[in-house]
Amino acid sequence: MAKITVLGAGGFGISLAVMADKYGHSVTVWSALEQEIAQITADREQKAKLPGIKIPESIKLTTDVSVISESDIVIIGVPTVFVRNVCSVIAPFVNDKMILVNTSKGLEDTTYLRMSQVIAEEIPQSRIVVLSGPSHAEEVALNIPTTVAVASEDTDAAFYVQDTLSNELFRIYINDDIIGCELGGSLKNIIAVCAGICDGIGYGDNTIAALMTRGITEISRLGVAMGAKLETFFGLTGIGDLIVTCTSLHSRNRRAGKLIGEGVSPDEAVRRVGTVEGYYCCRAAYGLAKKMNIEMPITEQLYRLLFENADVNEPMKNLMSRPKRHETEQPLI
Repeated sequence: MAKITVLGAGGFGISLAVMADKYGHSVTVWSALEQEIAQITADREQKAKLPGIKIPESIKLTTDVSVISESDIVIIGVPTVFVRNVCSVIAPFVNDKMILVNTSKGLEDTTYLRMSQVIAEEIPQSRIVVLSGPSHAEEVALNIPTTVAVASEDTDAAFYVQDTLSNELFRIYINDDIIGCELGGSLKNIIAVCAGICDGIGYGDNTIAALMTRGITEISRLGVAMGAKLETFFGLTGIGDLIVTCTSLHSRNRRAGKLIGEGVSPDEAVRRVGTVEGYYCCRAAYGLAKKMNIEMPITEQLYRLLFENADVNEPMKNLMSRPKRHETEQPLI
């Protein structure tokens, strides 16, 4: 049995907490929001993010961050925009035996850093493991068979997380490409927003299939340039996560995109849906691609739609009228 603290009382954090509790671990959930903890404590349910999932009395709920000091595993489950601040708060309570498992998927807006890099800056002594893959909270909480991957520069830490959190319905693979795992899980949210926009406009299955296929191409193009392995993007944290986020009704990125495609402004769509990681990641990925001189046409078109007030019909016209190319990016003769 491990002592596990989950930072963040959102959907995915609660789903992992419920799962870990079911399999005999001692689980505590922390949130900085007193009202949120009070509501969950009273109802034993995260009604806003995970309605219908009962939270056992054995799971402790708190706003006291010092509880992490005795943890074996600390799961970081807050939105990416809060990761740096949360890490600065917990830093005094982290020891060199504790393992920090990051589940937040995105890039820091101004620095373009991956979340493991953000954590390492705030807590240099930390042992960081990234958990990523096709894993909607709603299904994890319902014990629907799910498969993910963990990656770390600390091999022992990755194996410990695999051994501790794996069960007959939650299978964890080891991956030694932390860059690829993080980028795949982050950048697929951009493509998922685009998939939702296509739905909202009324495009069909052909369009979504093309979007996802070309989407993984530009994701892997940036990833390889940053030092990731190409094969990672064709695994669970790449194409696997892309498929589930682009096609599932659970996907907040897809839902926000659908609203935008139907004519709702991007800001209003994000307000209605809540945390939409693809919205923020698009801005960071666009800046990063420009900085590295990497071509990411889908990301660029979404950026113009979200942040430069482009008409919702312009991106597809621009993408379809791009210069003719060889599919495998060999030069045309």
